[in-house]
Amino acid sequence: MKKTLSRLFRAPWYPIAISAYPVLALLSANAGQVRLEAGMRPLLISVGLGILIYVLLWLYFKRIYKAAFLATLFLTLFFSYGHVLIFIEARWAHLNAALWLPAVWLLLFLLSFFWASRPYLAFISSTPSLNVIALVLLIPSLWQIHFNRVPESDHRVAADHAPIQENLSLPENPPDVYFIVLDSYGRSDLLYSAYGFDNRYFENELKRRGFYIASCSQSNYVRTELSIASALNMQYLQNLDDDFVPQNIRRAVLWDSLQHSAVRYNFESLGYETVNFASGYAWLELTDADHFLTPPPLSSGMTEFEALFLRTTLARYIQDWGWVDPDYLLGVRERERFNYIFDNMDDIARMPQHTFAYIHIISPHPPFVFDAQGNPTYPPDFWNEQRLYPPDLYQKGYVNQLQYLNTRLLQAVDVLLETSKTPPIIILLGDHGPWHQPRSKRLLNFTAVYFPEHSDTLYPTVTPVNLFRLVFNTYFGGKYDILKDVAYFSPVPNLYDFTKIENSCSLAEE
Repeated sequence: MKKTLSRLFRAPWYPIAISAYPVLALLSANAGQVRLEAGMRPLLISVGLGILIYVLLWLYFKRIYKAAFLATLFLTLFFSYGHVLIFIEARWAHLNAALWLPAVWLLLFLLSFFWASRPYLAFISSTPSLNVIALVLLIPSLWQIHFNRVPESDHRVAADHAPIQENLSLPENPPDVYFIVLDSYGRSDLLYSAYGFDNRYFENELKRRGFYIASCSQSNYVRTELSIASALNMQYLQNLDDDFVPQNIRRAVLWDSLQHSAVRYNFESLGYETVNFASGYAWLELTDADHFLTPPPLSSGMTEFEALFLRTTLARYIQDWGWVDPDYLLGVRERERFNYIFDNMDDIARMPQHTFAYIHIISPHPPFVFDAQGNPTYPPDFWNEQRLYPPDLYQKGYVNQLQYLNTRLLQAVDVLLETSKTPPIIILLGDHGPWHQPRSKRLLNFTAVYFPEHSDTLYPTVTPVNLFRLVFNTYFGGKYDILKDVAYFSPVPNLYDFTKIENSCSLAEE
């Protein structure tokens, strides 16, 4: 065994490990934000590039150890360039690093080549050490990726105090349940006061179809992950798990409780099958659902993770020179996910089994990829040089995208109502309000609910934490108490340091 390890570490394989490291490191830094599959294509390309450089240098020098060492120097320069440029621009923007850093990197490439080419440098004795260094770099990244992967399970809850009930019962004709989250969709009075946008036509069309509009609704929390984790667990986070305390900034339990929630557990216990769509955010996706639906992964070219990886390498210039436009491809990918959801509504409604569909639509949330008529827009048109959204451009993109979203939602609602054999339960929920608003107004969310024959159980100030309590009590024999409707603000990174926000809305129905 010792001899085998000795021979293994004397072989110069470290360039291949080094070529894999940048992708794995970026995956580990974004663990929980992106699925592991997002790194597969860049990993193959990165390792392929490493092998190609290694082989070409080997053919040139006819000395494998020299080729391995120089390949590693070249790969290090190639993969570190974007990180160095981003670091300098973030701290010393006045230095205009983009103008002179390429020349510095070219000089480093040339110096590396001439130094490593010297005949007396063989790099044989350094090989075991470099192999060890490569492993030391890889192992923490692999461990972080593995540690942050949410364990999959068909039937469990993730939070310690998830309020599940084992005595729920199926009605004679169980309704399908559609929980459709509309990211950043604000309440109508906020849309009018902040943007001058009148949303009454959309609300009236929903009412005509039998929906109840909660005119004084608020989200319980100001961020998506908090709001939806609370809604799907029917509990305030402060009471859901001992992990949610002000001094904690970790999110692993939060994301796990979102993916394996009390609502999902209850429906699966009743024999429901779960349906979920890819959103582009790993922590929002139920990849172990009975039906996890995603567009073909290679159909629209570069993914968001690939674009991010590209910007951290010397290959970023293929974007700067106009050969590849990741921002255009971002728009393509977002439109594809959006359309894929609505194009499959009919198929979901026709599933023979009763289903619980959790559908998270990243709209009207940025990036802004549709105008009001559904025509494609270019995402960078709505941000500045720092890729931030100025209030005026945010408002323009938000209102346009919201109008098209309204059109598709009405079409989807008609499909669900006309196709379903048993009238379905449909919840249209804004997880919170739009950006660029005071903290209290960011909690003013849109809530519209279709409760067949039981809309009288709803009320103007209902918040997400109570919606599924009402669902289970009304249709499945649940015994849940209806909680007091409260809203909380919390900052980043202290997500669990909550401050109560009062609801200033008039409680009278419009």
